[in-house]
Amino acid sequence: MDLETFLQFGLQTITLFVLFLGLLGLIVPVFPGLTVMWLATAVFAAIQLANGLMTGWDWFLFALITLLMIGGNIVDNLIIASKMRGHEIPWKNILLCYAAGIIVSLFFTPLIGLIASPVALLGLEYLRFRDWKQARESMKVFLVGWGASFAARFGIGFLMIVFWALWAWV
Repeated sequence: MDLETFLQFGLQTITLFVLFLGLLGLIVPVFPGLTVMWLATAVFAAIQLANGLMTGWDWFLFALITLLMIGGNIVDNLIIASKMRGHEIPWKNILLCYAAGIIVSLFFTPLIGLIASPVALLGLEYLRFRDWKQARESMKVFLVGWGASFAARFGIGFLMIVFWALWAWV
């Protein structure tokens, strides 16, 4: 194996590792897994471009990966918010529970931030209804939306890896 082949193999291995890390990171809602995955492919593209190895096919696949990342980041929030709005949860409570998750994640761990969002919504909905049953129902809707959002993001992340693999190895 010559040096150029060895370096290309190393670049592909590191990129694939970061792609899988981003895919696993999608479990944590506040972790920008799709963006991390896109950044890995952007660095791969920059190195390939510097070495004169970017073809029209490569640019096409990178453009698809870029569109998937943008769409995935938008769809993520739309799925959860639409589920919650369909249950008539006020925008104020949606935004406050998102903020609680992000703020708690910054000061503690993302896992605790993961718990903070639905717990914050439970508290906000209890204050709104003064009924634990209705508050729990709102939290359940949030968790179902969260699950649907994760499934969508995971599918999009998987497609990003497939497109990168076609780019890197075909």
